[in-house]
Amino acid sequence: MVKCVSILGSTGSVGRQTLDIVEHLNIPVAALTAGTNAERMAQQCRKYRPLLAVMATQQAAEALQKELGDDAVQVAWGEEGLIRAATMPQADCVITAVVGMLGLKPTLAAIREKKRIGLANKETLVCAGELVMAEAKKYGAQIVPVDSEHSAIFQCLMPNLDCRQVKRIILTCSGGPFYGMRVEQLQKVTKADALRHPTWKMGAKITIDCATLMNKGLEVIEAMRLYDLPLEQVDVVIHRQSIVHSMVEFTDGAVMAQLGAPDMRLPIQLAMTYPDRCDSPVEKLDLLNCPTLAFAAPDMEAFPCLALARACAKAGGTACPAMNGANEEAVALYLEDKIGFYDIYRLVAGAVEEVPFIKNPTLEQILEADRLARQAVRTGISK
Repeated sequence: MVKCVSILGSTGSVGRQTLDIVEHLNIPVAALTAGTNAERMAQQCRKYRPLLAVMATQQAAEALQKELGDDAVQVAWGEEGLIRAATMPQADCVITAVVGMLGLKPTLAAIREKKRIGLANKETLVCAGELVMAEAKKYGAQIVPVDSEHSAIFQCLMPNLDCRQVKRIILTCSGGPFYGMRVEQLQKVTKADALRHPTWKMGAKITIDCATLMNKGLEVIEAMRLYDLPLEQVDVVIHRQSIVHSMVEFTDGAVMAQLGAPDMRLPIQLAMTYPDRCDSPVEKLDLLNCPTLAFAAPDMEAFPCLALARACAKAGGTACPAMNGANEEAVALYLEDKIGFYDIYRLVAGAVEEVPFIKNPTLEQILEADRLARQAVRTGISK
């Protein structure tokens, strides 16, 4: 079990659930980081007593400082503060629960300090997975996935995590709120509809990604990077019940699956206790009363973001960070009611085509592809 943690993104859904587990396991907290919710961060600081609290902006940091008064917690802000939180010497584990490309630099910084990474920020591996995994190997930093699907795969491969006998990884997908709808129906859906996920309670961005199935496309790329497998060995199946969190098929035909109640706290806890397990506050799965388990193929005509993500995964290079950056920008516009549901795909696909492709990019080229893709989306909507 880890001895002390820093939590990047503590006021979000995964961050708050991480704090539930931290309290359950009685693990001290070195640092907490958040966006602009100073009031919630102040509550967390008073309860968990971190040494450092980091906000996204100077204004939010000043608001937090005012909330805390003369409290002993140090307050910082911005990317520099985020990296400081990720490299706190007191913490041997960093839970990365921030959303988007924001998580890349602090994750790399934590890896270089040989921290255990509890990875909930899939964009880090989507955009720079080969670089990140190479750095983890170089510095001996352990990456334990927190996404329920990738944690399931991790558990199926325990204890040796050897993929030489793996035929394929099978990622399960709830199908989101629009499962079964055709193109003509999806052209009429609203933001409120898209935010109504049937199983999981998550932040707005990832909930929209689940509605478009882009989230599953990102997870395909994440799985490829985590387990060093080609695209052809990573499949997706729809599983509406969200009981089977993912599966591994081995070369002899055996399939192993991890089952459990749909509760993120289980993979979060494992990221902190691995290789051990201990009692958790998670509701136990009742096999005699759980729904019938069913599986189906995803509809990539109605949900073209999944097909686009697989195409970018096959291309590799800057296609992945361009797609991710464009998607972040497009989803933000959708949440502001500035574009429609299918405009997300249209803008992301256009941006991927527009950004110059580099096969083996440096970190700087990855960040530039992200910037250019976001710019392309903004230009696309202005047209």
